[in-house]
Amino acid sequence: MLLTLKLDAFEGPLDLLLHLLDKNKLNIYDIPIAVITDQYLAYIKMLGSEKMDVMSEFIDMAATLIQIKSKMLLPKIVESEDEPDDPRQELVDKLLEYKKFKLIGSQLKGLQASAGKIVFKGASIPEEVLNFIPEADPEALLADIDFNRLYRVFRTVMRRQVDKVDKVRSGFGEIKREHFTIQDKVNELLTLRKIASRFMFTELLKEQRTKIEMIVIFLAILELMKSGMVQIIQETIYDDIAIEFI
Repeated sequence: MLLTLKLDAFEGPLDLLLHLLDKNKLNIYDIPIAVITDQYLAYIKMLGSEKMDVMSEFIDMAATLIQIKSKMLLPKIVESEDEPDDPRQELVDKLLEYKKFKLIGSQLKGLQASAGKIVFKGASIPEEVLNFIPEADPEALLADIDFNRLYRVFRTVMRRQVDKVDKVRSGFGEIKREHFTIQDKVNELLTLRKIASRFMFTELLKEQRTKIEMIVIFLAILELMKSGMVQIIQETIYDDIAIEFI
């Protein structure tokens, strides 16, 4: 069987053997050892004496091939039970293992080349997107609120404040009018958030000293609801109403 030998830069003797097998479409499990040995020796001869630094490995493999070739020509004599029936088996095993690692190396090299084309970019989300707060929907926030119950609670607390007034002493002296703004009460509620994230509506109204304060604190709650910072929770009908920061 004639083989065409192509001189390339081989990484070692096993690489050369695989090249000869693949190039000539030979079965690795049934190597024509005589032909391969002749071709292998021809390659070593072409290397010449100028490449003695790499010749040692190739010469060692040439000796192995000649030994296998001689065993193939002699009658089969089993010297021990551990010795394989086919003298080529050890060489086949080495070639298969080398081919496996060569394939893995080729795949890793391909992954390395692909990784070099990948560029990672850090996060670059615009500041206005990061700080965006969707506008609250008042109808959605107040969908489950019983406004009749809310009004009755407000009216009850207002009546309790009237009952606390001492009608005799309230007429003594000059009562200065206090002015409260919705923003003042909004800030007051935001300060309360540092203490608790949830409080009851009736308890909040009890803390107000005048009707004006109660009205303004009620408007402040509605303002926070509109901005989506608080939500109103009523567990059951006619139950007290909880105000919870979101």
